[in-house]
Amino acid sequence: MPPAAPPLLLHVQDLVKTYAGARVVDGVGFAIAPGECLGVIGPNGAGKTTTLRMCLGLAAPDAGRIEYFARPDGTALAMPRDALAIKARLGVVAQFDSLDPDFTCAENLQVFGRYFGLKRAVLDERVPQLLDFAALAHKADVRPGELSGGMRRRLSLARALINNPDLLLLDEPTTGLDPQARHLMWERLQRLLQGGKSILLTTHFMDEAERLCSRLLVLDHGRKIAEGRPRELIAAHLEPEVVEVYGPGAPALAASPLAAHAQRVEQSGETLFFYTHRARALLEALQAHPQLRTLHRPANLEDLFLKLTGRQIREDG
Repeated sequence: MPPAAPPLLLHVQDLVKTYAGARVVDGVGFAIAPGECLGVIGPNGAGKTTTLRMCLGLAAPDAGRIEYFARPDGTALAMPRDALAIKARLGVVAQFDSLDPDFTCAENLQVFGRYFGLKRAVLDERVPQLLDFAALAHKADVRPGELSGGMRRRLSLARALINNPDLLLLDEPTTGLDPQARHLMWERLQRLLQGGKSILLTTHFMDEAERLCSRLLVLDHGRKIAEGRPRELIAAHLEPEVVEVYGPGAPALAASPLAAHAQRVEQSGETLFFYTHRARALLEALQAHPQLRTLHRPANLEDLFLKLTGRQIREDG
């Protein structure tokens, strides 16, 4: 007999939330097992942040169940009934920093730790360890307003770890960071996953989702439209190769014989995207158009995102 699967850390079932008569979350369900990183992706207004707020007890669902930390006997903690017990085992990094500007980095961690009832001896040991983890040991006595954006995000992550949580909930943790700061944040999150932590992550960065997430949940218009491992989703929904073509007259090629070399052709501005199993034949045919520039690459998570949710711009909200 195969070993029994470990109890789930979070199990969301048939979640519904309505605002002003519109369903912004419509029957969403998912689960997180120990050691997993589940990424939630989708356009603006897809329901990502609302789903996360309900999981945190900051918004009440109109229907559905949110259960945490299932036990072997099948019982679990439920939100909002057991909110305090649940939050004691969660670490949260919100989309926008909520650090106290009047406290130093070390004091931000110490004060937050006291909210969890941690004793001074525990904090005296844990705070330096977390500052070192966040690469902020040299900034212990500096206030958040004197830190860069990347440093503030790492301090928020360190603060979320003060209670040694079983599950981290991160809402777009690298938005607004430059590439160097983003890569450092990714390295810290990968270190947490390697150490056995579990993460629920919302993000707009497809490379972030592919690097960090063992599974992805794709939301659009409040509904779950796909779920699975990143590479498996790409293989299931996309042709394996993409040829991007741009330059004078490129859009006209969508209706030319070149399109026969692709299973699907999409246009974005002056660029054509040929999704194909026959990239070599297409590239050979494109040699007759030397004025055009081409990029040949494997299909990626961004291609999947655009196929499932469309290329049109979504306003914030």
